[in-house]
Amino acid sequence: QHSSGLKPMLGRAALLVGCSTVAAAFAPVAPSRPLHLIPAGARSFLSAAARFGLPMAAAHPAKTCDVRRFMGDVSAQAGKVSVEDVLKDPKFPPEWPYSAADFRRQDESDDQVFYAQPRLVAHIDGKAIASLTEYYKKEIGAKSDILDICSSWISHFPEDFPKTMGKRVGLGMNEFELKENKQLTEYVVRNLNNDPVFPFPDASFDVVTCVVSIDYLNKPLEVFKEAARVLKPGGKFILSQSNRMFPTKAIQIWLNTNDVEHVFIIGSYFHYSGVFAPAKAVDISPGKSGFSIMPSDPMYIIQGEKK
Repeated sequence: QHSSGLKPMLGRAALLVGCSTVAAAFAPVAPSRPLHLIPAGARSFLSAAARFGLPMAAAHPAKTCDVRRFMGDVSAQAGKVSVEDVLKDPKFPPEWPYSAADFRRQDESDDQVFYAQPRLVAHIDGKAIASLTEYYKKEIGAKSDILDICSSWISHFPEDFPKTMGKRVGLGMNEFELKENKQLTEYVVRNLNNDPVFPFPDASFDVVTCVVSIDYLNKPLEVFKEAARVLKPGGKFILSQSNRMFPTKAIQIWLNTNDVEHVFIIGSYFHYSGVFAPAKAVDISPGKSGFSIMPSDPMYIIQGEKK
């Protein structure tokens, strides 16, 4: 039995009608990132995108919540503070500090159009993926039922999860990508920016994951509350974040802040949801302890447990 809208995985042969050409063009033989999936620090892309006529709500960065004034000593130690330090003793303001302007995007056209074309590509490099997979292996207990939100054609789970875990459900935007995800047992197509309600019963999962996608959600508080609703007591919400994104679809506050501040923002989502224990942050970036000729994408975990 499947929930309303829940579709069983049909295997690689079950392609969408009319997508055979697209499947060939996006065959995941040698994954690579789209050219416009740039590091968050590459702000000059925004002005370039405007010149090339991408649909944007604003040509210049808008003013957003100044999270630095809430970070106290952490901001004062810029360049010295570790990711782990950010959420050790956060000074969140008494009330939700964000406004609608913080969650606007440069491109406010229908997300369904933007994500209609399948992208069977890797959004982070191989080393970062390996670090995330290893973290899942250590952190997710056997027989766990897992919900992967903002899911795509790959969920970065360990290869043995089909044997060691329970159901693995994907919630994402593109049906073709979800069909291609061999790590899922079921999936639902849903645009969380239009409808942030998860189509699952209360307390139906042990773990919820979200890989490098929280920066695209314009209703994060609702999404975090929904994650808690579908989690069992003590269940884990594991978010992973790097420094790459589709900038025209990222929320404005993300464009105006750096990696450390991103961790603080995600930690604040956990806090203001009111349904999670204090979140923790972990830097699992490959080779962070030493020099590397071929540096990897950074990889940060922000994780909370349902109260």
